Amino acid sequence: MENQTLEYYDKNAIAFFAGTVNIDMSSLYKRVEAYLKPNAHILDLGCGSGRDSKYFLNRGYHVTAVDGSEQLCQLASEVIGQEVLHLRFRDLNFHEEFDAVWACASLLHVEKGQMTAVLQRIFKSIKPGGILYASYKYGDTQRIKDNQLFNDYMERDLEMLFSGIDGAVVKEWWISGDVRAERKNEKWLNVVVRK
Repeated sequence: MENQTLEYYDKNAIAFFAGTVNIDMSSLYKRVEAYLKPNAHILDLGCGSGRDSKYFLNRGYHVTAVDGSEQLCQLASEVIGQEVLHLRFRDLNFHEEFDAVWACASLLHVEKGQMTAVLQRIFKSIKPGGILYASYKYGDTQRIKDNQLFNDYMERDLEMLFSGIDGAVVKEWWISGDVRAERKNEKWLNVVVRK
C-alpha cells in the first residue's frame, strides 16, 4: 500500500502542490514553536509542497526536508531553495541530529502495524530533550481513498502509539479543524511528544 500511496503523490504532485503550498498554518506553527529554541534543527518529515520547511527556514531554523515522492521533492526543493531528500519513512537513518521532527499530515499514511518501527526510527533521530510534532486525521478508521492509505487516530490511541517508544513522553495533544474551507468539517488530532 505504501507504493500505491507514493505513486498517487507522484502522479498528482502538481495538483497536490498547488492545493497545499499556500495554506495558512500560522496557528499551528505558533503552538509548536513554543517548544523550539532559536536555531533549532528541524526534520520536516513528509514535507510535501515545502510550505512548512519554507516557514521554518524564514524564521531562522535549520531544516532538513524529506519526502517519499520524487516529484514532490523536486517541487519542494524549488520552494525552499535547498535539496529535499528523497526518503521513505522506513529508510530514515539519522542519529540524534534533530531538535524537532515535524510530521504534519504525513504519518497517517503509515500502516498501523508498521507505526512503532517508524516511530522508533524517528525518535532515534531526535536529540535528547527534542520533540516530535505529528498530526493525524481524527477518527477510528483505516481507509483507502484514491489509492492512498489513511489511518485515523483518536485520543485513546496516543498511549498505544508512544508506549513502546523509549523515552517518549506525550506533552500535549489537541483537536483542530482543517484550515481548508472545503474541508472545514474534517478534524485533526495533533500531538507533541518529548524525547
